Amino acid sequence: MNRLRDLREDKDLMQKDLALILNMSQTGYSKYEVETNDIPTEILKKLAAFYDTSIDYLLCLTDERKPYPRSILSEKK
Repeated sequence: MNRLRDLREDKDLMQKDLALILNMSQTGYSKYEVETNDIPTEILKKLAAFYDTSIDYLLCLTDERKPYPRSILSEKK
């Protein structure tokens, strides 16, 4: 199962579109989708915010797509 690809396709985006949003190359983003490279924490945070989901959902640790409630600490940043 590839959640990143599924989420991207649900929004009718191409890899190059996501790469542009993340300020990286299409090749670099592609390696995340095919699981050749691990996704850095900051990119995971950006993807979770963009897709309005949790990092656990992106990493297939849960099937619950709804994001967790925001932390008081994260709101102060």
